[in-house]
Amino acid sequence: MGDLMGIVNNTKSGTLLKELSDNRYTAAVPFGGRYRMIDFVLSNMVNSGIRNVGILVQDKYRSLMDHLRSGKEWGLARKRDGLFILTPPYHDSIRKGDLDNFYCNREYLEKSHQKYVVVSGSNIVCNINYMDALHFHKQYDGDITVLYTEENTAPADLGNATILSMNADGQILSMEVSPNKPKSNQIFMDMMIMEKSLLIDLIDEAIAKGGHDFLMDCIIRNLPRLKVFGYHHPGYVGRIHSVQSYFKHNMDLLHTDIWEEIFLKGGPIYTKVKDQGPVKYMDSAVVKNSLIANGCIIEGTVENSILFRGVRVHKEAIIKDSIILQYCEIDEKSELKHIILDKDVHVTQNKKLRGSMEYPIIVEKNTNL
Repeated sequence: MGDLMGIVNNTKSGTLLKELSDNRYTAAVPFGGRYRMIDFVLSNMVNSGIRNVGILVQDKYRSLMDHLRSGKEWGLARKRDGLFILTPPYHDSIRKGDLDNFYCNREYLEKSHQKYVVVSGSNIVCNINYMDALHFHKQYDGDITVLYTEENTAPADLGNATILSMNADGQILSMEVSPNKPKSNQIFMDMMIMEKSLLIDLIDEAIAKGGHDFLMDCIIRNLPRLKVFGYHHPGYVGRIHSVQSYFKHNMDLLHTDIWEEIFLKGGPIYTKVKDQGPVKYMDSAVVKNSLIANGCIIEGTVENSILFRGVRVHKEAIIKDSIILQYCEIDEKSELKHIILDKDVHVTQNKKLRGSMEYPIIVEKNTNL
């Protein structure tokens, strides 16, 4: 159980999330009423018995550091192992890709005592036990095991995806990054397991050859000579790669079966604790099919929406099919539909904002409307 360590690669830019990622990387983007994106992968690791986790960061990580603190909420404030923030090279001219971050923190890998490592991105919402994948990895005796899901969606929703092609034995033949014409619906979950010694060798070799991208230079270019197998995760997977996918997968949590799978069945999802009182529902409040976090005060109408901590909804205000982040205030007789409000937005009286399911409107943090 203690033979697996975790690396969270938080170096990829979150620009596809537009205003939501202007001042934070994908890992720190709020999700699901109380959480940040990194809570899901970090909780999955902890629930799988992993006690040594390194988080690769690039820039704009102040929000992430504030959220994680010592790692206490995840049981990672430990004397041995624990949570490690792996910072990038200091010189800007060196900072060309995530592979440079891996190489810069090579000593951390060498000093870790675990034999195996799971490397994961931070843009996936799921509940998974990595020990099952590690057992698969040992059983097939491959060099690398990559985790994948199957999406039966239109090709337009496969943006920013890495598509896998496998033979009958489950061995990966090719990995195509954002192809125009996907050859399959098998999508890499940005998670993989291998021996730590192999990871170090791949990093050293790719750096020596002038590489800068971890996935391309360490994994894809070595597919012909390595035995790489795919492990299928059959459960729910929310792949956050655009504003539309962010909106969709938040709204998916309003379905009881999906909410239970993510937050209950495979182990709890941990997050930073904030001591706030329960929600206050006033006499005039009307709430239907919504997730509402602690500290909110509801006097108006909320339907099919997700409200984060400390949101205030005044009388006769109407919120439908929307995501409202922390400490927003919606004044009397305002109406919101298919809207994403970032933190600390104030919507004044009689304002009417309407987007669509396909194109929700984002309002930047600290905005007064």
